[in-house]
Amino acid sequence: MIYLDHHATTPLDPRVLAEMWPYFEGGFGNPHSRDHAIGWRAGEAVEKARQDLAEAVGAGASEIIFTSGATEANNMALRGVTDDVLVSSIEHPSVLKARDVTILAVDGDGLIDPDRLAVAIEPSTRLVSIALVNHEIGIIQPIAAIAEICHARDVLLHVDCAQALGKVAVDVKALGIDLASFSAHKAHGPMGVGALFIRTGIELEPLMRGGSQEMGLRAGTVPLPLVVGFATAAAIAREDLESERERLTGLRDGLLAQLRAGIPGLVINGSMTARIAGNLNLTLPKVDAEDFILAMPDIAISAGSACASGSNAPSPVLAALGLDPDAAARSIRLCLGRFTTAEDVGTAAEAMIAAWRHQTTA
Repeated sequence: MIYLDHHATTPLDPRVLAEMWPYFEGGFGNPHSRDHAIGWRAGEAVEKARQDLAEAVGAGASEIIFTSGATEANNMALRGVTDDVLVSSIEHPSVLKARDVTILAVDGDGLIDPDRLAVAIEPSTRLVSIALVNHEIGIIQPIAAIAEICHARDVLLHVDCAQALGKVAVDVKALGIDLASFSAHKAHGPMGVGALFIRTGIELEPLMRGGSQEMGLRAGTVPLPLVVGFATAAAIAREDLESERERLTGLRDGLLAQLRAGIPGLVINGSMTARIAGNLNLTLPKVDAEDFILAMPDIAISAGSACASGSNAPSPVLAALGLDPDAAARSIRLCLGRFTTAEDVGTAAEAMIAAWRHQTTA
């Protein structure tokens, strides 16, 4: 199977597994056990992972809280404040549904207009939450400009970075971010672990209680092998960022050229200039996306976000861009990753063109 659904999850990098494996074998230990050497060693490994992850995203180690993933981190950030929260209309459901929020519209390319944001911030607004990279259309938001507007109005900025790690440069301090959510399995790390960056001086109400772990903000035993893998994945992502971005841009543009040549009337959803290298979101002429995907059992692509899989409702992201329900139902999401090859792209393009032709001529 050719896998082109890297927004849903990414395959674990063998280098990450190699760092994790010793902690699945003899390197067990509860990192919160303070009375013996096994616990001490486990605790030291967690703190090294915390430091390594912090360095990868431009934070201090004391500003990183490990979570079960970006969904928990998003909830921790949004539910940890008591006043009004303003979010964009194309956020992940873990932001949109975390609590009652005020919605800010995006333009037809999926981008936030900083001037519109400035007007939308009310005196009661405490937090603005915006994803750096969108989970469906791959759009990169102007976070630094958004941060300036927020801070000029004494408003905190939370950024969902789940889809950003390894795809764009993430430096929380340089971008002016106050809170940021991360996920390991979107960057060739393990499933089941994420993190929340909390800038020093910000106080949040804990989402989970029952223990003093993670500086009293997140009760529960830290999963030692997973955080080690997370930190390793983040370090690799930062090191390989530029070379991967160049490689994936070439593969993505080649795939788009092939599809355009074979499927007349193909429409791109979202800006092509403010987009991560590996993403394409396309509306197909004449064919339903689900039927199209089912016709290609050896090509793994999606009709939208995995978090909304099984829902018959049109994609809220595409609706926010102005697509009607029919066009949204004909849209597919493609996302290339670290192990995608030129051969994969060529084979997938041929399969998609053949499937479209078969369904439009049958």
